[in-house]
Amino acid sequence: MSQAQARIGVIGGTGLYDIEGLEDIKEVYPDTPFGKPSDAIMVGKLGGVGIAFLPRHGHGHRISPTEVPSRANIYALKSLGVEFIISSNSCGSFKESIKPGHLLIPDQVIDRTKGRGNTFFSDGIVAHIPFADPFCPVLSDIVYEAAKETGATVHEGGTFIAMEGPAFSSRAESHLYKSWGADVIGMTVLPEAKLAQEAEICYASIACVTDYDSWHETHEAVSVEAILTTMHKNIDLAKKTIKLAAGRVPLKRECGCAKALAGAIVTDPSKIPAGQKKKLDLIIGKYIK
Repeated sequence: MSQAQARIGVIGGTGLYDIEGLEDIKEVYPDTPFGKPSDAIMVGKLGGVGIAFLPRHGHGHRISPTEVPSRANIYALKSLGVEFIISSNSCGSFKESIKPGHLLIPDQVIDRTKGRGNTFFSDGIVAHIPFADPFCPVLSDIVYEAAKETGATVHEGGTFIAMEGPAFSSRAESHLYKSWGADVIGMTVLPEAKLAQEAEICYASIACVTDYDSWHETHEAVSVEAILTTMHKNIDLAKKTIKLAAGRVPLKRECGCAKALAGAIVTDPSKIPAGQKKKLDLIIGKYIK
């Protein structure tokens, strides 16, 4: 199978370190202008569909949320021909009705991260992508419908707060975010969703709810033990959802993700440093040639 056939990328979060049923597997570990991705990428077929699987935290969960090389990860998937990314993200809930063990397909995000490389555009090139809709609505709908078919309790839409970590929220922070009307909180999703948009890749998240963060009066504050216990149940549902969704992505993309960079690059092409043109050719080449 040629690498370009991997139209779908899967980024596995906590607990999701492989995709069962992946066939014709080829392991690739590409260099990118932003360094190596989190780990080797498993390229294969799932139900006849080309898949590129990447464990976000590396095998053995050795990379913290702050240290995830998101630019390298997204660039590497783009280089393999990926047009859609389905991401799994563990998270805590701010709503009584969104219980541990549930799934949520977010449609909005609030950025509380800091110090992460969150754009491909710097050092002589400026681009302002639209980000009003951080998650691809077409892909998110496909993932939501697939999740329902697995028998999961899944919530359609919701606001995901992306926090820095690696420590969990204080009680004060948890109550603050709850007062904002947010639905869930986790340490990933960003900058992945933003970088995927810059790379014109459709991105959707399966937010796997593991706890109630720190706000709940009758539930204990979030702990690693509680997360892992619930996550094992969530991961089975996430894997089934991914397998169903992978066979339903459209052959032709009609969403705005496919043209997110059109009109976004504001730097005069003649002023973009040659090194940056070469570095970002995979992403911007069609717009500046």
